[in-house]
Amino acid sequence: MHSWSLLATLTILSTVLAAPSPSEVSSAPAASPTVPYASDDPNNPLWSPESNITPEPVRGQLGATILGPQNVPLELENPDLLAPPSTDNGHVSNFKWPFSLSHNRMQTGGWAREQNIDSMPAATDIAGVNMRLEAGAIREMHWHTDAEWGYVLAGYLRVSTVTPDGQVYLADVGPGDLWYFPPGFPHSIQAKDTLAEGSEFLLIFDNGSFSEDDTFLLTDWLAHVPKEVLAKNFQVDISAFDHIPAHELYIFPSAPPPEDVTADMVVPNDTPLAYTYPFSKVNGTQESGGSFKVVDTRTFPAATTISAADVLVEVGGMRELQWHPTEPEWTYFISGQARITVYASSSNAQTFDFQAGDVAYIPPSFGHYIENTGNTPLHFLEIFKSGLVQDISLNQWLALTPPALVKAHLNLDDATISKLSKVKQEVVGPAQS
Repeated sequence: MHSWSLLATLTILSTVLAAPSPSEVSSAPAASPTVPYASDDPNNPLWSPESNITPEPVRGQLGATILGPQNVPLELENPDLLAPPSTDNGHVSNFKWPFSLSHNRMQTGGWAREQNIDSMPAATDIAGVNMRLEAGAIREMHWHTDAEWGYVLAGYLRVSTVTPDGQVYLADVGPGDLWYFPPGFPHSIQAKDTLAEGSEFLLIFDNGSFSEDDTFLLTDWLAHVPKEVLAKNFQVDISAFDHIPAHELYIFPSAPPPEDVTADMVVPNDTPLAYTYPFSKVNGTQESGGSFKVVDTRTFPAATTISAADVLVEVGGMRELQWHPTEPEWTYFISGQARITVYASSSNAQTFDFQAGDVAYIPPSFGHYIENTGNTPLHFLEIFKSGLVQDISLNQWLALTPPALVKAHLNLDDATISKLSKVKQEVVGPAQS
């Protein structure tokens, strides 16, 4: 966390103890603070969602209190919007979306909520869906025009697909594991009954306009084909289709699949590529501020359009200043609290705050960092519309540039330049004193 002087700490403590809890705050005008809510450094974080204070747009001597109504819970979650760091400037399109604000489609057996360009217009290249299936429940057999990349948040699932060549792949995945289905490949997802609670997972699509409501569903298709055509196609009696559903099922309850995956195989798997990947079994590279691990076509060859990094940032650490040359980044926060400042060129920069369940979208080449602003480890996924994970480290770039050139740009002294890292850091710890 950031260093605070003893005087500033005591000042803030007195303010916190004197302030009402969020539940006690009304829409009445708030009293003006007698002291700043943060240190005199206007770039320090202000408060967290757990803070027992009334948030105000005040940083040191900058800003003023709110006299009108306030949405206190929302402002507690977004301190860097209410009271931006002085380094913010210009305009950057909104790059934050909480799944909590997504409409939830509830079915018997589960639910699904999505984020796409309708909710975050800047996210033009990637969309996401958060889905839950109770034990045995099925996300019905379907396909879509975009690739699907799945990450298991909790529980266990059985997934399957058939290729255009008639090859079959069926496998189980658990927490932290992945799957990938290319565009147009039919597939199914069913929750197992391990721990009797089903599963929750994240779905990523390589198209920002993707919508779960626009998938091609088995039941929906057959409900709109004349039964005599079905009978002719399958070479059976027309009466066989007297009880097919009249509309789509989407998510529906069912008996859990057998525990042994081989018992569910019609024929043995015969695809040349595996369409699941045991990412949970990959050890991250330990670094000064946490850990970092990557999955892309080098380790998961089937996933040609989507890749990812799994990042853990310890308290006080940060994902270093960097950018991705041509790849948009869709970031999903699993636990902890963070802030991101995005630099969009032409003096445009803006800072947003994030919590578990939130999504960030960073366009290609936008400079950024992801800082742990909480008091617990920060865990998130960086997901890219690319077969490879690539980034440019600001630290490494400067370290590998002639020192005189760096000094001419930034007026750094020789001692500072000598400490620049020629090796990419990815996740760095607290600043050295």
